[in-house]
Amino acid sequence: MKTWQIVRLVAGTFILLSLALGIEGSPIFVSPWWLAFTAFVGANLLQSALSQWCLMESILRKMGVQSGC
Repeated sequence: MKTWQIVRLVAGTFILLSLALGIEGSPIFVSPWWLAFTAFVGANLLQSALSQWCLMESILRKMGVQSGC
């Protein structure tokens, strides 16, 4: 997998997990404060789209993961 694929995979997983933990109708509901984590992930995705820089992608490149389209 390339860096952009891993970033999207992790972001999508974090969003779905935090929604499951933060919505009261969910069988694994913990607290509505988990929705703040959903907002944090969304804000980071927005920031990376506007600035063309993503911390996680930089870390993955340093770990030797191939970047590219």
